[in-house]
Amino acid sequence: MHHEITCRPATASDVVKLSVLYQQVYIQTYGTEGVSDEFANFITKQFAPERLLDIIIKNPGNIIVATYGDNLVGVAEVEFEKKCPVGNILAPELNKLYILEWFCGKGVGRMLLNEAEKLVLSRGMQQLWLWVLGTNERAVSFYEKYHYETIGTAFFQMEVNRYENRVMVKQLV
Repeated sequence: MHHEITCRPATASDVVKLSVLYQQVYIQTYGTEGVSDEFANFITKQFAPERLLDIIIKNPGNIIVATYGDNLVGVAEVEFEKKCPVGNILAPELNKLYILEWFCGKGVGRMLLNEAEKLVLSRGMQQLWLWVLGTNERAVSFYEKYHYETIGTAFFQMEVNRYENRVMVKQLV
């Protein structure tokens, strides 16, 4: 049976699937040396269903999911009024854009990015920024394709380790 991929705001009933999707993509993207204690601590707290439910309740519409049938295949999360670590910018952040590997290259990322940009514009804002792991060339190329420009680098700190990220921004209008 063929299903179409569609996007919609996340709901409370999505939180367990969202938690699994976030963890799966995070490990696949960032777990280049396996899953350390630090890494496990981070993802189990960051992507706990209770935390995701809290985000959905307090910020309805800020998490957008891509679905294939009733299954989640990707997610975009926008956080408003975030201070960018480079360039003294206060604007919405594309906090996450995660696609299950099996659905990469099928237009899911483009769909979710478009929805995130429309959300930002609908709230009267004209800029969106993000940070992406500096070694994730596939993601960097993706964002560059859609006119995001690197404006500098910043480090993401876990418990002990820190990871260099590119900070990218786009003027939406």
